[in-house]
Amino acid sequence: MKYLVVGAGFSGAVIARELAEAGHTVRVVEARNHVAGNAYDYVNEHGIRVHQYGPHLFHTNNKSVYDWLSKFTEWVPYQHKVKAQLEDGRFATLPVNRETKDMVGEENVLDIFFRPYTKKMWGMELDELNPDIINRVPIRDDDNELYFPNDEYQAMPKDGYTALVENILDHKNIQVMLETSYDKDWNWMYDHVFNSMPIDQYFDFKHGNLPYRSIRFTTVTLPIPRALPTTTVNFTHDGPQTRVTEWKNIPCHGDNKYSTTLTFEEPCDYVDNNFERYYPVKDRDGKNRELYEKYKNEQPENMKFIGRCGLYAYLDMDMAINSALATVRKFLV
Repeated sequence: MKYLVVGAGFSGAVIARELAEAGHTVRVVEARNHVAGNAYDYVNEHGIRVHQYGPHLFHTNNKSVYDWLSKFTEWVPYQHKVKAQLEDGRFATLPVNRETKDMVGEENVLDIFFRPYTKKMWGMELDELNPDIINRVPIRDDDNELYFPNDEYQAMPKDGYTALVENILDHKNIQVMLETSYDKDWNWMYDHVFNSMPIDQYFDFKHGNLPYRSIRFTTVTLPIPRALPTTTVNFTHDGPQTRVTEWKNIPCHGDNKYSTTLTFEEPCDYVDNNFERYYPVKDRDGKNRELYEKYKNEQPENMKFIGRCGLYAYLDMDMAINSALATVRKFLV
């Protein structure tokens, strides 16, 4: 059987590998000039590994996902920590814990840490956003300092995400074509298509545009050995940036003793950032999901939409991988 996979991110790579190991021929087309999708990383001229599209941190309780990925990478343990910088320059722990509540007053937690961040990140007021988004980082009553305190598997791929995805795609039955945009006329050439492109774009936006948030990244290198107390620091001000990441604070991300590289993030509407789609908008009243369902109901018989943009879902890496594995294994039965 011949299959086409549109997109060389995690979802597409996982599906391509499973199909290839089942003995099928797979062609993967990717519009960008690299694999790994938004998890793409590279080593800059200072010997520091940078995630081009913002920090990607692997964490999960799903042993099957961890074990599957472990076939393609060595891991280095890493437990992520985040601070928020207050107006007076002090650093407070996130997720909000007992110490943070004592610093700012429990009655001020929403106004300091959630309302301004939500407005910048999602372009919406806190009350307009689906509470599931906010509940991903719950307020705590203990002194925990870990960002993912309940996840059993927390690690980073030793050689980076790009190398991990390249290893997944390294199979004799897989052909990868970079800088190649998908063409609908190819559908008839394949027995089935697994498509991670934006589902509304595939249908030429006939029912309307699905909204996304995007991020503008500004990366700078400073002539100092270290700048931040944790890998990521969130901002509590009402300026445009939401957070900054210092890459050297992650294991196997460089050991330059003279310089450090940081990336600042400024959220925006995707139409204001060359239509780069990062986060589907999960609104409280569910209208965006209703629009997605209209498109999903018109899915071609020989096509399955996958990934964040194909499913219009806010998926962490482990969720995207688990979804891809479930999709392809059900298909192969």
